[in-house]
Amino acid sequence: MRLIDGRAIAKAIAAEVTEAVSELRSAGTVPALAVVLPAEDEAARWYVRSIQRQAAKVGIDCVVHDLAGTGAGAVRDRLSELSADPAVHGIICQTPLPQGISLEVAAASIGPAKDVDGANPVSLGKLAAGLPSFAPATAAAVLEILRRERVPLSGTRAVVVGRSVVVGKPAALLLLAENATVTICHSRTKNLAGVCAEADVLVAAVGRAGLIGAGYIKPGAVVIDVGTNPTPDGGLAGDVDAEAVGASGAAGALTPVPGGVGPVTTMLLMRHTVEAAGGGMLAG
Repeated sequence: MRLIDGRAIAKAIAAEVTEAVSELRSAGTVPALAVVLPAEDEAARWYVRSIQRQAAKVGIDCVVHDLAGTGAGAVRDRLSELSADPAVHGIICQTPLPQGISLEVAAASIGPAKDVDGANPVSLGKLAAGLPSFAPATAAAVLEILRRERVPLSGTRAVVVGRSVVVGKPAALLLLAENATVTICHSRTKNLAGVCAEADVLVAAVGRAGLIGAGYIKPGAVVIDVGTNPTPDGGLAGDVDAEAVGASGAAGALTPVPGGVGPVTTMLLMRHTVEAAGGGMLAG
């Protein structure tokens, strides 16, 4: 079984984004990303710091708006203000959110043109309709990895385990756009292992550590593990039982956790910001 190096893929994307940022800056545009941090949460703060580091590496201005303790109204107002600010090109709203505002309301407060993480219902609707929009970055990372690894998708059987609007549903739509035959599985799916074992491409995005075992894998399948489940020792575990799957030799390739989908997701947020700033769709 081959492990797919997400960090290497992210590095390649970073080089492309850095070049595009340089061209934009030469033309007088400084790509700017705003990250709204609505609540006090150490995991969210860690992720925001990682976004800041990656933005700095590629030359994007990244400003964090720390609204912890201010309440729902302040979050809505700040997202609306940033959406109207011509100097801001991309906006991300972190979770968790304060009491009194739902994820749907927060996402709808982000202008679709600046919705670089594809959270606004308008963005999701355009994705479903096959219209240009920013897809949620994690779902986009799944497709980016498959494309960079030259995995054939047209006519192949793809199974997505998980139906969230953040990963499962948009990943299924993106796979469908590549002419894969897509099945979405969830908690009510009967014979989950049997359905998964039919997949040429298996995307695990359900948030249950080690759910996908060796018996779920078709020989030679490419497995994309989106899971990021905290472990007692402070690490992360994927939705795939990587040890069992690796020992079985069933999978042709697997993204590790960490070091797989995560780095690509963060770098795609950078690429989306550059695209929003006027750089056009960046070829990979």
